[in-house]
Amino acid sequence: MNSKGLAVLSCCLLFFVWAECQQEKPSKATAKKVTKELKAKENKFSRAVGKKVQQGASKFLKKGQAKPTMTIPSQKQPSPLSILTRAVAKGQFQKVTDTLTLKAGETLDLRCKGKSVKWKYPPYLEDDDTEYRLRVKYFQKHSQLIVVNTTAADTGEYSCWSFQCYDSECRDGEDKPGKTYIFFTDPLELFVPTENYYEVIQMRTNHPALLPCQVTNPLAKVTLHREFPPEKVVVDGIDISYDVKRGFMIHRPRPSHAGSLFCMANMNGVRQISTKYMLIYVNYPSSVPKPVVRASTASFHIGDNFNVTCTVFGEPEIAVDFTWEYPGQQIGRPPYVREHTDLVRQGGQVQQESKSIFYIDEARVVDDGLYSCIAENLQGSTTVSTRVHLVQATLAPRKAKSG
Repeated sequence: MNSKGLAVLSCCLLFFVWAECQQEKPSKATAKKVTKELKAKENKFSRAVGKKVQQGASKFLKKGQAKPTMTIPSQKQPSPLSILTRAVAKGQFQKVTDTLTLKAGETLDLRCKGKSVKWKYPPYLEDDDTEYRLRVKYFQKHSQLIVVNTTAADTGEYSCWSFQCYDSECRDGEDKPGKTYIFFTDPLELFVPTENYYEVIQMRTNHPALLPCQVTNPLAKVTLHREFPPEKVVVDGIDISYDVKRGFMIHRPRPSHAGSLFCMANMNGVRQISTKYMLIYVNYPSSVPKPVVRASTASFHIGDNFNVTCTVFGEPEIAVDFTWEYPGQQIGRPPYVREHTDLVRQGGQVQQESKSIFYIDEARVVDDGLYSCIAENLQGSTTVSTRVHLVQATLAPRKAKSG
């Protein structure tokens, strides 16, 4: 091949190589399109693989077993610290629980955190005779309560709370109050001592009644008894229940619960009885009376007779007391009142109708004014009023004399 043919062949090869290079180098738009398609295929492939893996995992789960889920462990919040602690030794303090049991004679040393602190303790410690045994000290960041020479009578609840004062206004702080119930055990005093030999307790209808026979040892076995006829009272936890911190609670008092009752404590073979409780059953009203007052006339002339009636409809066997306020009361005019009660049927129910009638005989000028009836029962009182007017007499015109 001559030199001319070789030159032509070389040019053709160079042109072919240039064309192939142009095909391998795509434009920017083409490259972007290809990249988008590849990503779509990858996402589709990932979803398909994930679905297959989930289906494969579900085959290994037992029937009815929940699918495992990924949970992020949360940081456990620490429980708030109580503001009330007890000093058990020098420099050693112990968080108080709901109840504490100490021996009578031990010194009680409580600390309450807060800049301004209030204390509450058994009322017995507020007596003048116990001031030398009870001491309360206030410091910058806490308060201290000390009871020395403790006795069984100091048994009860001890609590404290902090409060904040701004100018002259005070309010409770954000700290929750700390409290504990402390038993001061004494083998010779199984019940918290009291000065009363008999205590009268009024039982009300639909209102729980408490027999506060508190023990000094939470391990003492306590039973309830009736003095006459002598018998043990059944404590079923429904009608009557027992709380070692409070005593016996009669949840639904009935007339059969009335009488003289007492508690008996048994501890290590020692038996003691509590104060005797005289229970009196009272049929207590469910609400205050709702009286209606009405006068027999709205106006009167001097010398007339009239009356004003006050009526109350309520529960049977619920006593209602009436009191009147009237114009003649200012000059000491005595009232003339008659009262009576009857059972009537109203609205399909039997109710007690209580009436008080205020009579005015030979009315005078002073009887003009407002008549108020105050009806009262054990729940409270209600006042209703009505006004009665005096009609002034008019003189007949005189006839003219003839000449």
